[in-house]
Amino acid sequence: MLIWVGAGLAVLGLVMIAMGALLSALGARGGRLLPGDIVISRPGFIFVLPIGTSLVLSVVLTLLLWLIAASRR
Repeated sequence: MLIWVGAGLAVLGLVMIAMGALLSALGARGGRLLPGDIVISRPGFIFVLPIGTSLVLSVVLTLLLWLIAASRR
């Protein structure tokens, strides 16, 4: 059982690294923000809190994982 937990965490880590790289690449290319994303811009400083983007990704991933789980039954 513990082997499956470790393997699952390793896969989750790899997925998170891939998503981080993808989001960084999109952001570097001038990715668009969604409504609800908070941007604080000062001279020499930009802070982005992507609340809207996080909500959309959460819904999409929840639906995707739900479909995968439903297809395995």
